[in-house]
Amino acid sequence: MIIEVKGEHKINKGILFKKINLVEYENVISINDLSLSNFNKINYIRNINLNYQDENKFQNNIQITKKDNNYFINGSSLNINRLVDNLIDSDNKKNEDLFNNNFKVIVDIKKIYLDKKNILKNLNGYLNFKRGKVLEAELSSYFLNKKNIKFTIKSNDGEKTTTLFSNEAKPLVDRYKFIKGFDEGSLDFYSIESKTKTSSTLKIYDFKLKELPALTKLLTLASLQGIADLLSGEGIRFNEFEMNFSNKGDLMTIEEIYAIGPAISILMSGYVEKDKLISLRGTLVPATTLNKTIGSIPVLGNILVGKKVGEGVFGVSFKIKGPPNNLETTVNPIKTLTPRFITRTLEKIKKN
Repeated sequence: MIIEVKGEHKINKGILFKKINLVEYENVISINDLSLSNFNKINYIRNINLNYQDENKFQNNIQITKKDNNYFINGSSLNINRLVDNLIDSDNKKNEDLFNNNFKVIVDIKKIYLDKKNILKNLNGYLNFKRGKVLEAELSSYFLNKKNIKFTIKSNDGEKTTTLFSNEAKPLVDRYKFIKGFDEGSLDFYSIESKTKTSSTLKIYDFKLKELPALTKLLTLASLQGIADLLSGEGIRFNEFEMNFSNKGDLMTIEEIYAIGPAISILMSGYVEKDKLISLRGTLVPATTLNKTIGSIPVLGNILVGKKVGEGVFGVSFKIKGPPNNLETTVNPIKTLTPRFITRTLEKIKKN
């Protein structure tokens, strides 16, 4: 490897690196005119050129150029696998202000590698930075099958609204290693962040799920063997999953998780205290029984109670509580559905 550094330090003005070059065979990282303050914050960067093959054998080829108060990122290919992992992993999020000035970044990259299996084409858009934070953004791209993905951030009156829509949910959901066998589906995320609290809604449509450890255990305890068998085979299909939650410090409050599908429907709520405690409670109902119930609302009383012994048993209520690595699940059979469960199901059916 050849390393070349040229620069100067001026008292009360900071450091100016005129040139930083790293060359290893055909791999090149080149930075021109990098200005740092005396507090090691970036004043500006005139030009960056990246042309190298990374450890995953992906070719990265982009140029970053400063023009006035804008930075233009252009190139043929970039691997953002590690960047996406860091964004998902909250432990890696740092609120560091690296830049002295506000600026805009304009992006135009032909090929983006999300991972070894998923590639995006023509990533275009912009990001506005103020005091080191992204206050405005709009980025769009599409997968090789032409399905699109779009990310936006809007700020107004001290609130920041973030949206993410992807016609391909799998590349994003697969990042969560505890979910196995997720397939198909589209994803819609909406979040509003204030100074003290973030409120979010996550929706996933028309997907299959083969294995989710907590859910698999719950189904086994509930003795709903037919549904448990589905989890070990092709998976359970859901028409819609909706999660409404808020974050304040280390506490996530789950106002509601509701999922409905041909085989099963689930309604639950609770809270998660980071690295300390998980507490969830809810209702799980086989959809065949649920459909029978909803289809017979006029005579709801007879159906809920049942005319024969056991006829009115719809499913189970459950609680999941404990430290993240030692969760305890308790299950009780139910004969009547809560009004909340029936109301939410009717809302979904009416909407569809």
